[in-house]
Amino acid sequence: MIENPVPWPNGARCALAFTFDIDTDSFLHLSFGEKVPDMVATTSWARYDEIAVPRILQIYREFGIKQTFFHPAWCMERYPHLVDAILKDGHEIAYHGYIHESMSRLPNRQAELEWMSRGVEVTEKMTGKKPRGFRAPNYHFSRHTAAILVELGFQYDASLMDDDVPSVYETAAGDLIGIPSSGTLDDWAQYVNNSEIGSVRSIRSPQEATTAYMADFEAAYKYGGMWIGVWHPWISGRLARADAIRGLIEAMQARGNVWFATMEEITAHVQGLIERREWTPRRVKLPFYEAPLPTELIPPQLIP
Repeated sequence: MIENPVPWPNGARCALAFTFDIDTDSFLHLSFGEKVPDMVATTSWARYDEIAVPRILQIYREFGIKQTFFHPAWCMERYPHLVDAILKDGHEIAYHGYIHESMSRLPNRQAELEWMSRGVEVTEKMTGKKPRGFRAPNYHFSRHTAAILVELGFQYDASLMDDDVPSVYETAAGDLIGIPSSGTLDDWAQYVNNSEIGSVRSIRSPQEATTAYMADFEAAYKYGGMWIGVWHPWISGRLARADAIRGLIEAMQARGNVWFATMEEITAHVQGLIERREWTPRRVKLPFYEAPLPTELIPPQLIP
């Protein structure tokens, strides 16, 4: 099913990363601006990170695992005590925009470079090192993003969904390791229901969500893939859902022959395999398109 599985460390059947995006209330300011001061209930919902992050760290301590937190730089500046708690426990902090801005909606390459440089500077100042990895807020990844990441010294990207195992993204500035995920493992689709932000759907129970998550785990375990959770503390860190996370980790550890790792560790392992010629990755040129298709190839009535 996977033509080119990665040989994971110590014969592990799959690699597992329970990653969290610590957006807190950053996205509200971008989407709603001057309305935010009157969105008190929704802001309190997003600020549940203050309760959820310590809870998640406690769970990780219980099971003895280190994981990756993707952190917007503005959130790091506003909630530095959460940064300190994550670093104290030895977890990785990766980059998730300055204030959760969409890369593909910035006006040009220079603006994207400037905002990313600003966020990288904050991250380095607060963690003591430049971030190694990036996940694009909202998965919004422009034609320029991959090359900018290479220029700024990033080693991996975790934004795209083009494979079941890592690959190498070829950019005009050099190569970047791609650690793909899937919307299936994003908790937004399972749990988010808030009319004030325009996201209305049926909320799944933790048992229903866990069934979906475990289906992906079983396939990754069977075929040698990866399982990369894309979660948010203020969503999945709620009490019953956090308890379900404990159950997931417990079940996965009990299965045996699995590798819980940070995204940085997965990247280092893949880079080592490539350098030692023990595994050859699929190579993908980015961006997929340098410009829109010529209009003559699209029926006029379908042109946006």
